[in-house]
Amino acid sequence: MIQHFQYQSMYKNKQLPGWTFSFYYKQIRYEGIYHQNGSIEWTTSAPPQDSIEAISSQIHDLMLYHVYDRQ
Repeated sequence: MIQHFQYQSMYKNKQLPGWTFSFYYKQIRYEGIYHQNGSIEWTTSAPPQDSIEAISSQIHDLMLYHVYDRQ
């Protein structure tokens, strides 16, 4: 499970899509970019390959809740 999830818009004009995010997984900090189409670009090393699908799903759910459902 990911912990301490944070995100922010990449642009001052919050209408433009693109968000940076960070979180901890097994006590390691990860960072990335969440694109409007739902793709994730890792800006640090990616999480372990055997966990990446579950982590990506959690990030997608969190972004849907925090960004899209609150507009």
